[in-house]
Amino acid sequence: MKPRVLFLCTGNTTRSQLAEALLRKHAGDKFDVHSAGLDPSEINPYTVKVLEEIGIDTSGQYAKPLTTYLGKTHFSYLITVCSNAEERCPIFPGMGIRLHWPFEDAAAFEGSEEEKLNKFREVRDQID
Repeated sequence: MKPRVLFLCTGNTTRSQLAEALLRKHAGDKFDVHSAGLDPSEINPYTVKVLEEIGIDTSGQYAKPLTTYLGKTHFSYLITVCSNAEERCPIFPGMGIRLHWPFEDAAAFEGSEEEKLNKFREVRDQID
């Protein structure tokens, strides 16, 4: 059985989605990869765009609440990718190693369309 990894963010719209897609691309044969949010909404269109730029199909990904997994699924790794999720994430039974990898919130970046896209690329590349 492959170790399960859960990437957790506030909205499950950008950072956790990027991390899920990238780990699945690089080591999906070694890990069962998931993502969730404390207050999920829709995946940011820039997230989809910057993943498609590097050949990752996001059609199977969608924003999910942490409650989808809470108390139902054992994870070998829980990785929070934003400070808000790190502070608010409950401790739940069956959790293995908990890590915190804070990344900048590209969705909060203000600028032109091209500047926003570049910020999403920057965060994608940092996570990668």
